Amino acid sequence: MRNILIIGCLAAIVFSTTACNKELRKIEKTNNVEQKLAYANKMYEKKKYNMAQTLYDELIPVFKGTDKFEQLYYNYAYCSYYLKDYMQATFHFKNYLEAFPSSPRAMEIDYMQAYSYYKLSPKASLDQTNTIKAIAAMQTFIDTYPNSDKSAEASLVIEMLRKKLELKEFNACELYYNIGHYKAAGVAFTNLMRNYPDSEKSDQYKYLAIKAYYLYAKNSIFTKQHERYDRVVSEYKEFLDRYPQSSLKNDAEKYYNLAVNNIKSLENEQNKEISNQ
Repeated sequence: MRNILIIGCLAAIVFSTTACNKELRKIEKTNNVEQKLAYANKMYEKKKYNMAQTLYDELIPVFKGTDKFEQLYYNYAYCSYYLKDYMQATFHFKNYLEAFPSSPRAMEIDYMQAYSYYKLSPKASLDQTNTIKAIAAMQTFIDTYPNSDKSAEASLVIEMLRKKLELKEFNACELYYNIGHYKAAGVAFTNLMRNYPDSEKSDQYKYLAIKAYYLYAKNSIFTKQHERYDRVVSEYKEFLDRYPQSSLKNDAEKYYNLAVNNIKSLENEQNKEISNQ
């Protein structure tokens, strides 16, 4: 019985699709553009966006400049969005705003353009060009419509996207550290902390910079160690100034103490050499 029901459902879907395709081909052949537009709108309302988009493509040059064009292009832009072609959606939403800057829908479309960039934002390991565009577009939306009920949502989207950029930058810092490029890791972690000063992980980035600079000093040639341990000491003091209540304070202090002790040992060695001369 279950198999019969499944077969019946599949047959109904095939029949419905075939009937729609026949009707679409019939509509495409007609020279009645009003009939085509009505059918395109009907398909749009039924969420058959592929069919609607096909007809809108043909009708855009016909209705451009008429009083029906704004609604047509509005639907057309959303077809791309609903079909998850977000690159085309950003393009069409932008075009809509340029064509109808005074439209009552301008705020909605401005947000949708920014949101489409957000949908294009890939995982942190990939190129973040669209993430940066999404942040810029969302911020422009907030600045343009500060009282919009979408402003709070736009701010949350920006926060999520910034966390993604932060993660990507952190992964790059971690790579430097893991392959033993400690100086580059120290610089990168310091920059990460400065780029995201309000991050809940900001003190962690400063701590990792201290650790990286310590290992850089430890693995340096004898004549360079003193000045590089001095860098660890100064980084630790800055850590205390910035994050006096950090849970990583004791861990950071460990590298500070090691650096101070190593500086003393280096100075003792230097004094011995002087006295032996």
